[in-house]
Amino acid sequence: MKVLVIGGGAREHALCRSLSLDPDVSALHCAPGNAGIAEVAELHAVDALDGTAVAELAAALEADLVVVGPEAPLVAGVADAVRARGIPVFGPSAEAARLEGSKAFAKDVMAAAGVPTARSYVCTTAAEIDEALDAFGAPYVVKDDGLAAGKGVVVTDDAEQARAHANACDRVVIEEFLDGPEVSLFAVTDGESVVPLQPAQDFKRAYDGDAGPNTGGMGAYSPLPWADPKLVDEVMDTVLQPTVDELRRHGTPFSGLLYAGLAITSRGVRVIEFNARFGDPETQVVLARLKTPLAGLLHAAATGTLGTFPTLRWSDGAAVTVVIASHNYPDTPRTGDPIEGLADVAEHDAPEAYVLHAGTKRDGSGAVLSAGGRVLSVTATGSDLTTARQRAYRAVGRISLDGSQHRTDIAAKVAEAAAGAGDEAAPQA
Repeated sequence: MKVLVIGGGAREHALCRSLSLDPDVSALHCAPGNAGIAEVAELHAVDALDGTAVAELAAALEADLVVVGPEAPLVAGVADAVRARGIPVFGPSAEAARLEGSKAFAKDVMAAAGVPTARSYVCTTAAEIDEALDAFGAPYVVKDDGLAAGKGVVVTDDAEQARAHANACDRVVIEEFLDGPEVSLFAVTDGESVVPLQPAQDFKRAYDGDAGPNTGGMGAYSPLPWADPKLVDEVMDTVLQPTVDELRRHGTPFSGLLYAGLAITSRGVRVIEFNARFGDPETQVVLARLKTPLAGLLHAAATGTLGTFPTLRWSDGAAVTVVIASHNYPDTPRTGDPIEGLADVAEHDAPEAYVLHAGTKRDGSGAVLSAGGRVLSVTATGSDLTTARQRAYRAVGRISLDGSQHRTDIAAKVAEAAAGAGDEAAPQA
């Protein structure tokens, strides 16, 4: 099978790494890719938002499967352009991708499907914003209605900060605060059948102790020892399958990866948001534990044959990923700094720990430089969370990037609780 992956972040590197290990994949391509993906796939220069260009590339490569990684190309209709050429593509149509592209659209779908979520208001004027903020009170939850690369959400007790963020957006969704730990659950779907993956938890805040601004994600872990064993079945029955069924009834069938961001509240499971693609950094830990070859799973979703796909197989162990970010992330990150120590990780820590590239590039001499806010994801596996996080942080310690930052507490609380004598592992905040 010839596979073309669209994108160039750590999520796409994780996808390419898994696909490169799949014996059914005879050729692996990525566009535009990054310095790390170049080690496992042939790179091609293409505008990932140009559906025509992507479809032309897929046809020229005689691709058997195209995997569209990021949300922006999906919302721009890249998957539609590839499908129009008769090439199987993993990723929803532009219309179905509105589930991520518009928070208001997602709320409408959830209401029609009876999916539990936070009460909310859609606001376009200053008066509507003030009314919604007053109605819910602190903590205030304000979400840019459109795509914002994981940084369009403000959760704050400061009414003026909430109001400023809301007024800076063309349209916002203001909703009630949901208490309880957050969980990410991915599901692969062909528009009818839905196959859930294993849950993960990510860390959105920039600094240790969940301090600082929201980011695209600073780390993640899987599995969740503290979660109810029935959680996945419950989310399948109350969230994932109803949403897929409603989108099909709505005339916008969703085929690809449906990501449910969940809050486990005192009143039960509630949906925080939907994404229309694999999430970053949760993808890194989920795929690290998936034993079923990836290409066949994605191809089954792309060709409408998921209903007969074999049951997924998973590692019994754990996975942890730690994000290394540039100086000043998530504000205006500094780029162009050399990255050292990558070869040391490959020599001393592989295969249990490895580096996935996000914002990187090579200069004329072949050196790897930082080229974005989140630069690398260091992912490690182990028999348990304690072992996995020890391996991840040992590998992080080998990497040098001037001015870089990373959290030191990814999965720390839950690993400590899980290692306690008979103690039930507690969720992270």
